[in-house]
Amino acid sequence: MNEIFNNIPKIKYEGAKSKNPLAFKFYDADKIVMGKKMKEHLPFAMAWWHNLCASGTDMFGRDTANKAFGVEKGTMAHAKAKVDAGFEFMQKLGIEYFCFHDVDLVPEADDINETNARLDEISDYILKKMKQTGIKCLWGTANMFSNPRFMNGAGSTNSVDVYCFAAAQIKKALDITVKLGGKGYVFWGGREGYETLLNTDMKFEQENIARLMRMAVDYGRKIGFKGDFYIEPKPKEPMKHQYDFDAATAIGFLRHYGLDKDFKMNIEANHATLAGHTFQHELRVSAINGMLGSIDANQGDMLLGWDTDEFPFDVYDATMCMYEVLKAGGLTGGFNFDAKNRRPSNTYEDMFEGYILGMDTFALGLLKAAALIEDGRLDEFVKNKYASFGTALGKKIIDGKTSIEELADHAADLKSIDAPLSGKQERLESIVNSILFVNEK
Repeated sequence: MNEIFNNIPKIKYEGAKSKNPLAFKFYDADKIVMGKKMKEHLPFAMAWWHNLCASGTDMFGRDTANKAFGVEKGTMAHAKAKVDAGFEFMQKLGIEYFCFHDVDLVPEADDINETNARLDEISDYILKKMKQTGIKCLWGTANMFSNPRFMNGAGSTNSVDVYCFAAAQIKKALDITVKLGGKGYVFWGGREGYETLLNTDMKFEQENIARLMRMAVDYGRKIGFKGDFYIEPKPKEPMKHQYDFDAATAIGFLRHYGLDKDFKMNIEANHATLAGHTFQHELRVSAINGMLGSIDANQGDMLLGWDTDEFPFDVYDATMCMYEVLKAGGLTGGFNFDAKNRRPSNTYEDMFEGYILGMDTFALGLLKAAALIEDGRLDEFVKNKYASFGTALGKKIIDGKTSIEELADHAADLKSIDAPLSGKQERLESIVNSILFVNEK
């Protein structure tokens, strides 16, 4: 088979001083960090939709990048060419996982039975490539937002026929995910929300979404899917208000409908900032609730109020992300680059450089997060901040062995109250800077 990216070599680690744009500066796959190889801390995945499908189209202009890969688009020959391109791309970068939507893999037919036949054919082809290369499927999902039938949502639709169509897509996407050995299955409620409450029964819609998710879990377990189901929170766009607004909202939804034992969060950096949170916040909320599962690694532009899906280059954010991941004991999923080149970056070389940027950013974030943890000053400060709850009375509060009357009596006996320990935010931020910007030995 001819190479598609025949001018791109296998990408190697050359170190921070390298000026080779087609080399890793920080991602050294076998480097040991806190007892594990870097590639084990950072199980990177290629997003099928952005990398192999997105061609630079936006609401104001046509394609700028050629993603035909030498064959006519919209055909099964093109679907197979994308497989060839994707696996060559992953091999050259040393990426061991991929993620997909159903309609990323094949052109959608008017008849769902024809679409499913195409999915069977292409998944056979992908499976063959997986066996040849050792590359694995991180997670699959169904695109239930692009087709006009989903204008009012999938689980939240007002049409029983559309609801059934959504169920059919989920069923087939689960079949393909299991066939490819996927570790997870994602629900991104791309249109599960509303534009105005004037025409919306919110309770009915949320109950129907939960029913669809429960049926998906039941079917998945029946066919042998043992992985995690994920919700990927997002506050807005395309709908003005989406039901999976942020991690806390999604976790509350899952617990309310008894789905929390099967679901975890797939947190996307760009979605976190659209919700008015930091990436670190969404990871912490997920982790303390035992629901940190997987990550969509990208970033947004703070000057733009939509989902720009840029390749991550902010080392501070990547460090804070990896700090949360390391403190949580790692992920059950991985790091999927739900990221795309900017519209003027339209060459095959740009595709590789985008991934090199993202992989290096998270590798550097991992190194700096490990240094923060090994330094110990942040952990020591947080421990001391709550030291008063280590007293006899504090322990009674934590153990639930006191009452509001006893606490009120204690307050009445106090002659004065010392000011709480200073938060020392500026000192802690200085510590982070000193570790972020010190030169590696």
